Amino acid sequence: MSWPDVTVVDACVRRDRRGGSPTSVIDDDPAATDANRRAVAAGAGTSHTAFLGRGPTPDGGWPVRFFTATAELSGCGHGTVAAQAVRLARTALGELRDRQHTGGRTFDTVAIRRPAGIEVWFDQGLVALRHPAPEERAAIAAALGLTADDPHPTDAPRIAAPGAPRMLVPVRDRSALLRVRPHLGGLTAACRRYGLLGCFVYVPPARDRPGAARMFAPAIGVDEDVANANSTGCLAAHLLDTTGARTVTIEVEQGDALDRPASVLASARRGPAGITTRVGGLAVVRDGR
Repeated sequence: MSWPDVTVVDACVRRDRRGGSPTSVIDDDPAATDANRRAVAAGAGTSHTAFLGRGPTPDGGWPVRFFTATAELSGCGHGTVAAQAVRLARTALGELRDRQHTGGRTFDTVAIRRPAGIEVWFDQGLVALRHPAPEERAAIAAALGLTADDPHPTDAPRIAAPGAPRMLVPVRDRSALLRVRPHLGGLTAACRRYGLLGCFVYVPPARDRPGAARMFAPAIGVDEDVANANSTGCLAAHLLDTTGARTVTIEVEQGDALDRPASVLASARRGPAGITTRVGGLAVVRDGR
């Protein structure tokens, strides 16, 4: 199938505009098959593609679908940053407050022109948290190749689900984070066995220093993600839950192991229904529109 030109967005760049996660954004074609959509990311050389729908749903949300080369995703954080950056870039506006419909959920977004790019924030919604069973922890730790010295001394793994669950795996420091060399076949099998999207291995933020993280999701065709925004929101929810604070705001640096530096912002707060989060990042639209 022949698609129109694909716009590539560097989503969640650092403050100096470096790096970011290259993400394809394209207007969807109702005649396309899901196999056609899975092929776009591979053809564009990106890990994910955002497909923009042609009109709002009854509740006012603009449809956006996300695909990797192997599967459709129920949500994609950095893909949302890329999609909303393109929607703003196609206008002459300085700010676009929007609603996006993805994975059966409609949520608020805002995109703002900044000197360094387009800043996007979106409401992630409720994040459910649970402690993994011992066999889950053991299987994931083995697949990640963690040694006895790698785990964080005070933090513990957690399963977080803003929709699709993933395991948050804390390690001692940035050196331990960079040493992680997962067995991708074993990690794929373990994630599928326990119904996990992937594993977000992280070093928590400390004082004024941002956290750091790497996201491994080979079960959905992404061996290592440059930037995983939804998992950053999950981490904010976990930190709020374990500290007992009413609100938490964090920055998490990602992508260094891939020589593609990225940064994601997230905030979490506790409300009557549970913990809700907002996630943000800075995007650079490569075609300059």
